[in-house]
Amino acid sequence: MSSYKFECLNVSISPEGVARVEISRPEALNAFNTQTWTEIGQCFTRFKSDGDVRSVVLSASGRMFTAGLDLKEAMTGPLSKPRDPDADVARKGYYHRLFILGFQEAISAVELCDKPVVVVVQGGCLGIGVDLISACDVRIATEDAYFMVKEVDIGMAADIGTLQRLPKIVGNGSWVREVCYTARKVPAKEAHFVGLVSSVHATTADAMRTAVDIAGTIAAKSPVAIVSTKHLLNYSRDHSVREGLEYTALWNTLAHNSHDMATAIVSSLRKQPAHFPKL
Repeated sequence: MSSYKFECLNVSISPEGVARVEISRPEALNAFNTQTWTEIGQCFTRFKSDGDVRSVVLSASGRMFTAGLDLKEAMTGPLSKPRDPDADVARKGYYHRLFILGFQEAISAVELCDKPVVVVVQGGCLGIGVDLISACDVRIATEDAYFMVKEVDIGMAADIGTLQRLPKIVGNGSWVREVCYTARKVPAKEAHFVGLVSSVHATTADAMRTAVDIAGTIAAKSPVAIVSTKHLLNYSRDHSVREGLEYTALWNTLAHNSHDMATAIVSSLRKQPAHFPKL
């Protein structure tokens, strides 16, 4: 039985090390309230140091991945209630900034978790949903999926990661600016064309099977090699080629001191599957 108990997430871990995380607020179209994003941050922070987890499949229940921010809570929750209603703008702003930073850190926990995350998107993926999937490693969609950077339609700029990650994912600044300025619907076929998703499938079941297969393949490999690869990809994305190479040399000075390399080489020569201990 999983020790990961949450209100808005269903979490299980297979014996092979594939964790499955399902966002479960179908009655609210999986809209993100404070509890949801807080639990995502907690869950993926724990995954980072859980040796039983080697890869992750992230999905959502119901007919839609997420309707975005829970606007009902936004009107009555922490966003609408300053710590001190009588404080001046500077003091209110100081704590509002801390709230935004906490929200950012919760979603960034998906990216900072060294275990690769494969996400499946069905139906709508609005607002914070795009922030979330942009922090994942591999994105898979159903044919009925669509994506909307919706924040401008509620009078704000996206502030949880889309504007920072999306340009680096698709590599087309003109397209990114268009969809962020207009908040228009991006169908799955177009998302695949620009490189936002790896593949598109007829049904959610088909997409989930593909995601679980990918995660299973990852989980069967050396966990040292996998976490190193994700960490170095993320570092290199945010640094120059020279800085990335120098950091990789330093990182592998440690990571090469693993029995996994010898195990993998011998297994390859013998044409046998390799088995690696957990991290």
